[in-house]
Amino acid sequence: MSFVITGDTHGMLDIGKTVEYFNEHEGEYNKDDYLIILGDVGVCGFNPEEEKETRETLRNLPVTVLFIDGNHEHFDHLNAYPVEEWNGGKVHMIYDDIIHLMRGQVYNIDDKKFFSFGGAYSIDKMFRRVGFSWFPQELPCPAEYEEGFKNLEASDWKVNYILSHTSPREVGAAMGYGEMSDSEIELRQYLQRVADNTEFDAWYFGHYHIDEEVEDSFFCLYNDIFEI
Repeated sequence: MSFVITGDTHGMLDIGKTVEYFNEHEGEYNKDDYLIILGDVGVCGFNPEEEKETRETLRNLPVTVLFIDGNHEHFDHLNAYPVEEWNGGKVHMIYDDIIHLMRGQVYNIDDKKFFSFGGAYSIDKMFRRVGFSWFPQELPCPAEYEEGFKNLEASDWKVNYILSHTSPREVGAAMGYGEMSDSEIELRQYLQRVADNTEFDAWYFGHYHIDEEVEDSFFCLYNDIFEI
């Protein structure tokens, strides 16, 4: 079983990198392997035709797709799916080969533990329409923060990998994103508390549209795709 990971795909806009990667590695993966996308995916998107094409493209990949939510998702549609349990954590099962990893969950997959915490603030929200292309659910609620800490505590504050859309506060600052909207301060501070109190091998996040490694343990991904 293999895990391949990448950053935001934005519906059909940046999904081509995944198609190209698996074309280049034809025959090396199957549906028992996983592609992890770090938010802003478009599986539940703002345009029905593009959403359909996005889903078809992902389902035609030779792997099972796991994704966390970013800030550019149609949250009303995403959260309308029933909550199911999968490998120890809560998910939205879009299809059997496209699975949304919900916020604050710990999953045990092939003896590897993953902690997921999606969401971020949209700096372009003033150009978007509430309930159509922008949703307040892009930022976590208190119950999601609490559940994340509860599940990490149950895991003895030890996981192999952490998956988020935005970064912990200090990591963002090290990348030159120290200034942030008041709306995202709470989320980045929460992620910083997770970083400070959790033992992990690597932390992967997207959101910033760059590829950068920070402090040997934190990886911001956009175009890069690689096995973990």
